[in-house]
Amino acid sequence: MNPPPDAAVSRAVLALSLAAFGSGTSQRVMDAMLPGLAAEFGRPLGVVAAAVTAFTFAYAMGQLLFGPAGDRHGKLRVVAWSCLGCCFGALGCAFAGGLSSLVLARAAAGLMAAPLIPLAMAWIGDVVPYERRQPVLARFLIGQILGVSAGQLLGGLAVDHLGRRLPFFGIAVVFALSAAALMRARAGLPAQAASTARLEAHPLRHLLAEFAAVLRDRWARVVLLTVFVEGAAVFGALAFFATHLHQRLGLSLTGAGASVMGFGFGGLAFALGARQLVPRLGERGLVRWGGVLMLLTMVGVALAPAVWLVAPACFGMGVGFYMFHNTLQTNATQMAPARRGAAVALFALAYFGGQTVGVAFSGVVSAWLGTGGVILLSALVVMLVSQGFVTAGRAP
Repeated sequence: MNPPPDAAVSRAVLALSLAAFGSGTSQRVMDAMLPGLAAEFGRPLGVVAAAVTAFTFAYAMGQLLFGPAGDRHGKLRVVAWSCLGCCFGALGCAFAGGLSSLVLARAAAGLMAAPLIPLAMAWIGDVVPYERRQPVLARFLIGQILGVSAGQLLGGLAVDHLGRRLPFFGIAVVFALSAAALMRARAGLPAQAASTARLEAHPLRHLLAEFAAVLRDRWARVVLLTVFVEGAAVFGALAFFATHLHQRLGLSLTGAGASVMGFGFGGLAFALGARQLVPRLGERGLVRWGGVLMLLTMVGVALAPAVWLVAPACFGMGVGFYMFHNTLQTNATQMAPARRGAAVALFALAYFGGQTVGVAFSGVVSAWLGTGGVILLSALVVMLVSQGFVTAGRAP
């Protein structure tokens, strides 16, 4: 395929980044709400954490549906229509009256959000050469990074001031705007770049065969196992950061959510500096030092004796995480170039499957270790998996 004009790609990436903002906000908005939900519904923290795991589990399983849909109907088209589905999913969360209905609505929201990041990454992989891809992916991820920050803050504000329903109305508006922006951006692309579709007679059977082909490659297995453990460790801890700060340091949930926003700002700092940082450190250096930085900063969050230390620690964690994770994402777009849609869908399945396992595990373990113990355990796992990836890697 001839590469589309840079201006057209930039407009599409901007629209995709807006959709990623909605996805990140929707994913993380429940984290700071967990203590409020526990009080509202009279249930333990580990039980109400199902509102988080329902989203991530449905998101992971949605790859089996939307991976083939993207290949069959075109990646950008599927992302645009999914944004409309996300709009209705957010409204379902807003109107949910009890814990069971909220968990179901969160599962629907996660399912509708499933194609946004993976298909966007796969489309960027289709139209942007590998040597230029990591900075473009980093620029695209600015939306998701800011969404993660906004979600943490909105969750705290919801419990303290806004009520848990109002943030979901805002999320619905973001997704409606994303759908309109994507449809407009798609109309400005050459036909081949706009669709990048391959018609298959049996799309799900085809995707499973593609998954099997990807898994036969040793490097693909390394990347997928790494992102599974990374997702479990990082987000198994991050989901309880606001609760930990609320309980340990007495922060309001709004203040705790605002402090955890530092994670997203750290990711933004990496995204803005990726063009200079990537060639200087190389992929091995990004992973190695990203893991070290996450270890130090997660320990800092777990043991922080004062409030003023938390936001800088979260900022450093965000820098370290995106140093590591953006490298994994770039490898995911190239670990099976002939099967890029399936490879990225499998990557997302592993990543969000890991998050589901991590949050569920942390919710149970926090009853024994406390939220600080969960964060310390996750910090150790993050360090081990990052250095293991460097040892196993073939990245330059």
